[in-house]
Amino acid sequence: MLRVCSALVLVPIAIGTAYLGGWPFAVFWGLAAMGVLWEWISLVARSDHRTVLMTGGASLALAVALVATGHLLAAVIVLAISTLGVAALAPAKWRTWIAAGVPYAGALGVAPVVLRSDSEDGFLAVIFLFAIVWTTDVVAYFSGRAIGGPKLMAQVSPKKTWSGAIGGTLAAVVVAFVLAKVMALSGLFAIAMLAVVLSICAQGGDLFESFLKRRFGAKDSGHLIPGHGGLMDRLDGFITASVVAALIGLLRGGFEAPGRGLLVW
Repeated sequence: MLRVCSALVLVPIAIGTAYLGGWPFAVFWGLAAMGVLWEWISLVARSDHRTVLMTGGASLALAVALVATGHLLAAVIVLAISTLGVAALAPAKWRTWIAAGVPYAGALGVAPVVLRSDSEDGFLAVIFLFAIVWTTDVVAYFSGRAIGGPKLMAQVSPKKTWSGAIGGTLAAVVVAFVLAKVMALSGLFAIAMLAVVLSICAQGGDLFESFLKRRFGAKDSGHLIPGHGGLMDRLDGFITASVVAALIGLLRGGFEAPGRGLLVW
C-alpha cells in the first residue's frame, strides 16, 4: 500500500512537470539528481562528507541550468571537471566510488532535460520513456514472482529472474506499440526495437544498483520514498534508459530535435 500511495503522488508530479517543460521540469530533475548524489555518497562512504556533497551538488545545479538553457556541451564539461574536483576532495579510501556519483547523478539531471528540450516532440518522448521504464519495472516484478524460474544474475540480485526480465521487455514492446498508434508514429518495427533496447537498459541499471548495494552492504539506497526505499531504488533503471534515449535522440535529431530523433523513424 505504501508503494502504491507513493506512486500515486510521484507519477502525477513527474508527468505534470514533463507537460510544463522548461524550468519546472529542469528543477524537478535537478533536485532528484542532488538527492541521488546524496544517497550515492552516503551509500559508498557511510560518513559525513559535506564538502564533497556541496561541491558535487553545486556542479549538478549548474549543469542542469546549462542544459536547460541549451548548453549541453558546457554542462558535460562542468560535470567532468566536478568529477575530478570531487575525486581530489574525497578520502583516498573511497575516492573513485565517491567521484563516480557525480556523472551518475548528473546523467539523471541532464538526460531527461535534453529530451524535453525538443519543443515539438519533447513531451511525447519523455512520456514514451516513462511508459517503457515503468512498464518494464512493474511487469518484470509481477511476472518474476508469478512465474519464477532461473535467476537472472543471482550473485548480484537473487530475486530477479529471466521470466521477469523477458516479461518486462515484452510488456514494454506492447506498450510501445500502443503509444505508437496513439502518437501516430510510423516505423513500428523500429519502435519495437527501441522499446527492447530501453527496457534492457532499464533492467541493466536496476542490476547495477543492486550490485552497488551488495558491494557496500546496504538493503536500500535510502528511506526517502515510503515503501520504495531511496531515490536510487526507484530511479536506477530510469537513469540508464534516459541516457540511452537522449543519446539516440541527439544522434538522430541533433541538439534541435532530440525528441523527434528518438520517436520518428
